[in-house]
Amino acid sequence: MKTPIPYYLAQILDKVRPNEGGEVADYIPELATADPDILGVAVCSATGHVYHAGAGEHRFTMQSISKPFVYALALQEFGLAAVREVVGMEPSGEAFNELSLGGDHRPVNPLINAGAIVVNQLIDGVDSTVEDRVETIRSFLSRMAGRELEIDEQVCQSEVDTAERNLSLAHMLRSYGIIQDTAHDAVLSYTKQCSISVDVRDLAVMSATLANGGQQPVTGEMILDADVCRLTLAVMSSCGMYDGAGRWMAEVGIPAKSGVSGGLLGTLPGQLGVATFSPRLNPEGNSVRGEEIFKLLSADMGLHLMSTERRFGVYPIREIEQTAEEAIFYLQGHINFTAAEAVLYELQQDNFRGARLALDFEQVTGFNTIGRRMLKEGLRRFREAGVDVAVIDPRARMTNLEMSDGTMVPVAEPDDYQIAGEGT
Repeated sequence: MKTPIPYYLAQILDKVRPNEGGEVADYIPELATADPDILGVAVCSATGHVYHAGAGEHRFTMQSISKPFVYALALQEFGLAAVREVVGMEPSGEAFNELSLGGDHRPVNPLINAGAIVVNQLIDGVDSTVEDRVETIRSFLSRMAGRELEIDEQVCQSEVDTAERNLSLAHMLRSYGIIQDTAHDAVLSYTKQCSISVDVRDLAVMSATLANGGQQPVTGEMILDADVCRLTLAVMSSCGMYDGAGRWMAEVGIPAKSGVSGGLLGTLPGQLGVATFSPRLNPEGNSVRGEEIFKLLSADMGLHLMSTERRFGVYPIREIEQTAEEAIFYLQGHINFTAAEAVLYELQQDNFRGARLALDFEQVTGFNTIGRRMLKEGLRRFREAGVDVAVIDPRARMTNLEMSDGTMVPVAEPDDYQIAGEGT
């Protein structure tokens, strides 16, 4: 059985594809040539399961999406007190490239260009060369993604050639003693950071690493301290979407970061990372279709951090009883999208080849809409593969048992299964 999650993600893309609002970032020549119709989405669970739909393998440069990760690296290297000496943590209320600083001459947060240039200059210390600093950042981001990432030198050069505003920011920072490098070297180092190339799967995994308290969910490597992830997500939640951050948190409700190449990532702490790519931007510099995708996912999956909907706090499968002919999967807790994904992944990986399969919902406390939908679609796919599927539901938790093809999920009793009857 193939999991229905990629199909669900493809449906989301189909809903937003007709939206052709916004424009590509034409102030950077290389970005101006982007195909505006490219569209992709990826999701990575905290357990390291990656799903995508659309242009999942299309590479693009991180741009400002690199900022929270390099901020996390600086926090990991130097600690919060040292980082706060040169950059604040407050929303700016201004454009990302505004030529302004706070009253103490520090950039107000690390996710606007001035703050990101300062944070970049912290890495490897003030005596680092551009080459060594950039390699430290590239290597760190590669560990976050779980593969070796590369710098798109063509995009980098295009940005350096048109970097007058960032050079102005660097001169201003240097005049107040906030950075020590020459303005040119500071901007070159920062631009190379922004020119690291990724796809939506990479970003989803990197985002899930923040969600997972610093443990890379695919490789298992512990990269960041949990406190560093918490601080980074907190800054993302208030500053990640520039002067649209307040509206974003009200409507979508998850920490996020955008980039002018068209990428957008979001992190639901403890559960998953999500990334999208679509090059058309709104006036705030955020992907138009990307924002729409996140709104749909947030509403469907109940991802809003301020949602009062219950979230599951335990692994959803209690145990599995199985013979060559039949299997019962005992579920527990509240089944939302994340829990349903874990159940479907377990079913897919279990190599179940028997003729009968049942899911026992006796210890399930409830479902949200997407959790119920995912499980019903999974059962339908098993049945199409020739498996006799049913649910054991003595508390009637699985209301509305109609599947997507209009047929009903059969309800069974434990005694209908030999393995349950034997008490194994």
